[in-house]
Amino acid sequence: MTKPIKRIGVLTSGGDCAGLNAVIRAAAFRAIRTYGWEVFGIVDGTMGLMNRPLQYRTLDMHFFTGNHLREGGTMLGTTNKGDPFNFPMPDGSRRDRSGDFVEGVKLLGLDALVVIGGDGSMRIVSKLCAAGNIGMVGVPKTIDNDVHCTDTSVGFSTAANVVTEALDRLQPTAASHHRVMILEVMGRDAGHIALNAGIAGGADVILIPEVPYTLEGVADKIKEVLHGEGRSHALVVVAEGCKTAEGDVPTVSYTGGQQRYGGIGHYLTQQIADLTGAETRVTILGHVQRGGTPSMHDRLLASAFGVHAVDLVAQRKFGRMVAWRDRSVIDVPLDSVTIGPRSLDPNGALVHTARGLGIYCGEFGEDMESPRDCCGGESI
Repeated sequence: MTKPIKRIGVLTSGGDCAGLNAVIRAAAFRAIRTYGWEVFGIVDGTMGLMNRPLQYRTLDMHFFTGNHLREGGTMLGTTNKGDPFNFPMPDGSRRDRSGDFVEGVKLLGLDALVVIGGDGSMRIVSKLCAAGNIGMVGVPKTIDNDVHCTDTSVGFSTAANVVTEALDRLQPTAASHHRVMILEVMGRDAGHIALNAGIAGGADVILIPEVPYTLEGVADKIKEVLHGEGRSHALVVVAEGCKTAEGDVPTVSYTGGQQRYGGIGHYLTQQIADLTGAETRVTILGHVQRGGTPSMHDRLLASAFGVHAVDLVAQRKFGRMVAWRDRSVIDVPLDSVTIGPRSLDPNGALVHTARGLGIYCGEFGEDMESPRDCCGGESI
């Protein structure tokens, strides 16, 4: 006889974004009010189950205030470093701590886990759960919107709104001082934020990792705007994962030796100034895109995902991820999702829209193939 589900855990893993708390809230509400289960929030992602004593919070109806739906970040904390299968120890050695994770789940008496993460973190946690025969359901979240098999993920809408607002604020300054304003945005492997917000914010140039560009092409577009069309200013949006014309990826070093993308905006500032003679400035949004109050769309998406994830647990449909397709919540196999980031389609509708508006998006040739996607589709 199958053991009845009585207690589930919810954790957030990877980078934070707006809407995570709305997922946690929705999952807890559905689990408690509909199924009568106990719900435990795991603190700091996988670390909460690997640490001793265990780190968790009891998520009952008294825990939730009216604020959680509206708050950015994650009330549970998260982690985006330290592979449990090759975990860095204080003495400099590395150790497989996957057994600590599995033991933590057993000690807490969890019958299943709802994991809110991107493709990378869901891939790691799904391996951990498989090692311990633990039922898992995934919920996609990422500001980069690069998770396969879903039109959009929790956090993307808010991040794109922030970038659009930044362009709205940069435009008057650019016009007042007759400048070219460059906005560097997040997007390591995919240009979804840059393209969506660039179109909405009236950019003249949008550079994304999926499409190569030339400095001459960028300069020609800016000259066309400033001289051919008689406008006094121009706006450029560039994803942080874009390479230089020489093929290098600018990076920034942080404490502990971590390397992160960053610096392409400064590179373009000097190059554009040299090629066009225009006064050029750069703004790097960085982590501003992750935080803040979730948009209406992210709250709605998060709520729908949280409810559906718990329903999958109730049906024992494990090894699945909830997704948004054709204005509905569906679920797809996790092994179809955790195959790496979903690139933006250089031949898709949004790139076509940008080019139709006269936005320079890089150099297109016959060899520009659409990326493989297990489910097809493109973000909107």
